[in-house]
Amino acid sequence: MTDPSGVRRGERTTLALLELLVALDEHGSISAAARTLGVAQPTASAGLRALERRLGLDLLARSSRGTSLTETGRVVAAWAADVVDASTRFEDATASLRTTAHERLRVAASLTVAEHLAPRWLAQLAASPARGASPDVELAVRNSREVMDLVLSGEADLGFVESSGVRRGLRSRTVADDELVAVVAPGHPWARRRSVGVPELLGARLVIREAGSGTRDVLEAALARVGEALPPHLPTLGSTVALTSAVVHGGAVTVVSALSVADAVERGTLIRVPVEGIDLGRRLRMVWKDGASLSGSARRLAAVATAGQRSRAR
Repeated sequence: MTDPSGVRRGERTTLALLELLVALDEHGSISAAARTLGVAQPTASAGLRALERRLGLDLLARSSRGTSLTETGRVVAAWAADVVDASTRFEDATASLRTTAHERLRVAASLTVAEHLAPRWLAQLAASPARGASPDVELAVRNSREVMDLVLSGEADLGFVESSGVRRGLRSRTVADDELVAVVAPGHPWARRRSVGVPELLGARLVIREAGSGTRDVLEAALARVGEALPPHLPTLGSTVALTSAVVHGGAVTVVSALSVADAVERGTLIRVPVEGIDLGRRLRMVWKDGASLSGSARRLAAVATAGQRSRAR
């Protein structure tokens, strides 16, 4: 039997197609959605066309500038997100039945996430264990490139990264929005400036994170979009604390996560200086190996980490 739209009753839209639509809504392009789900772009495009035919609705607006969601597509994507979330909760609930009191959860996180977000998530996980079982959590703090290496090799169940993209073979989901900010000491000549330009920033006594860090990756990508690049042979340091110490005690300028310096900026020990002409916004992402079967504890941590982002999207 069919309804007036021609769709046979009793048929179910596959979860994979709904995940494609949700990923397109979240990431803004078919190519980004495909990378997130670990599929080829032609496969993603074909899947979205199949979803339109399946539902009998125009979900996508195609133009020379790319593909975006129609108003109907955005409404359907919001409903699809509820279905995907419900599926995640189902998998979490059933996996929790297998959880033992000594399940081991291996997590790798980049510095910003490890210092400012992961402790809260892990505390929530410990406060509400499944059936009274609390996992043994091992948290490795690495830069984003190393985090992805650990997840791809199977040495970490979940990873959290700050980089502008994720490696092939990984799936990802946004857990928080962040931005990079330039900061100086209160006595620096820029402390009273309303803003600086990109050339001024690149010509300053700049200290930055090492290659492989998400902060540096995002900064380099943002500079490339405006036709600029970091000068060669800049001093590089391996932590936010080291960078801000160089700023406070050495008169340097650095670019770091807004999350990591929020308290210092509020206290006035660091001064935030807006940089004109460049977009330094970024997404913090959770990554896991494509095709991997996550444990109950990993699924619960994933649900905790993405809960805030889901609520802001509604």
